[in-house]
Amino acid sequence: MSALTDYTSAVAARTAPLYDRLSRVIPAFDWPGFAPDIDAILRLKRERDAVILAHNYQTPEIFHGIADITGDSLALAREAAGVEASVILLCGVHFMAETAKLLNPAKTVLIPDSRAGCSLAESITPEDVRLLRRRYPGVPVVTYVNTSAAVKAESDICCTSGNAVKVVESLGVPRVIFIPDGYLAANVAAETRVEIIAWQGACEVHERFGPDDIRGLRDRHPGVVVLAHPECPPEVVAEADFAGSTAAMSDYVATRRPGRVVLVTECSMSDNVAVQFPEIDFVRPCNLCPHMKRITLPKIRHALETMTEAVELDPAVAARARTAVERMLEVR
Repeated sequence: MSALTDYTSAVAARTAPLYDRLSRVIPAFDWPGFAPDIDAILRLKRERDAVILAHNYQTPEIFHGIADITGDSLALAREAAGVEASVILLCGVHFMAETAKLLNPAKTVLIPDSRAGCSLAESITPEDVRLLRRRYPGVPVVTYVNTSAAVKAESDICCTSGNAVKVVESLGVPRVIFIPDGYLAANVAAETRVEIIAWQGACEVHERFGPDDIRGLRDRHPGVVVLAHPECPPEVVAEADFAGSTAAMSDYVATRRPGRVVLVTECSMSDNVAVQFPEIDFVRPCNLCPHMKRITLPKIRHALETMTEAVELDPAVAARARTAVERMLEVR
């Protein structure tokens, strides 16, 4: 946070409309620490010809305060492909910044903290994919976007949690290798006749949820509607009223307007959706992603001031990975 002395009357006036929108999820005593960085970032975006992409798991002061484009991995990938600004700053984890660079090789892509990783991305290597291909010759590899560019380069096509079933079935084959999330693979397998050969990686946020957690939430909050992310174990998905990507969860809330709801995913998601629906009671089972939380306003401001940290990819790797991502984007 910025020093309170930076919260001048001019900064307060310029950021007041933003705080009116965020007051439900950000306490008033926190705003003077956020506002100076937000004010500076909005100015720097104009000066740098930059656009900010923010994942649904970013904190509200980032998601609603400075981002130009928000969404899940699929939405960010699609939007990144059409960005006109010369600089893209990705508020998310490193594989997302790599994906933005894959789709915009001539643009400068920044990530505020290159240490913002992902347990799924770290669960598999390019050599693992090559070994799977040797074990299952001729079987196509479907790779979840939560992977490095080097792993995507070894794949046939990428997918997100929002389009995984469509991607698997688009290949028209009896079985596929699905990497790296074992829980997502199991949940996809339950929705398709295609045989799924799964790698057993897991998200360190979603794997912590169990079916007893869901039953406990229902006991403590009668009538609550439970929406679960498909990176959760199948037993959790079975206990939920609905399972889908973060975008699908948002759409569910927007269209169904449940009186009380719980989003079984990273907890900043609830804060960000709650801003749009103040009439809905959001129950928050708070599992934080330590990697997403490496991205902060001061780091974003520093990234734009210094134009660091720029994402660079090996051209040969990038070309192959780009093909896998572009094949995904063609699936509707």
